Amino acid sequence: MTFTLTQKVKILATHYGVSTLCVDQKNPSKVEYTVWNPFRSELAAAILGGVDEIWITVVVCAVEFSHHSGRDLVNMAKKGTNVIPIIEDARHPAKYRMLVGMVDVIFSDIAQPDQARILALNASYFLKAGGHFVILIKANCIDSTVPAEIVFSQEVKKLQADQFKPFEQVTLEPFERDHACVVGGYRMPKKQKAAPAS
Repeated sequence: MTFTLTQKVKILATHYGVSTLCVDQKNPSKVEYTVWNPFRSELAAAILGGVDEIWITVVVCAVEFSHHSGRDLVNMAKKGTNVIPIIEDARHPAKYRMLVGMVDVIFSDIAQPDQARILALNASYFLKAGGHFVILIKANCIDSTVPAEIVFSQEVKKLQADQFKPFEQVTLEPFERDHACVVGGYRMPKKQKAAPAS
């Protein structure tokens, strides 16, 4: 089985199938890596699927609406210093705008039929111009009556209409069925044309 490894930051050692691997057995505090199982982590599945860059930084503001998952998020955040939990509905970013400043990256992993709209709304509040986004599109949550590839295409068009510029798109097969990961930029600066040589 293939796994994704990242250098460990101060986060929960075992969460959603995540475990820790120590490289130097004589000095365990030297180098540790987090092992991500792609069957449990859609982000790991995207990386194994070919996504080159995810731009996710060390500090994460996590928005969770469900009380049960929100409780889990708060408990996880207590064990690490890099997660700021926000228990609120991502469809209403005005409710938490005073808690979050401008960010470099938005990672959107929500199972809603309007997930592209929710990403665009949050980006308008929080994502810096020239920032980046990662969205996990769950085709069956949007429209289970058409093939997943059509749903992915429609969602990408919605993103483009809201000033997102997709750079990469991969499906999460064989780890997740009818899921895709789209990565790109937001309100990207226009490239300057080179001045003609005289």
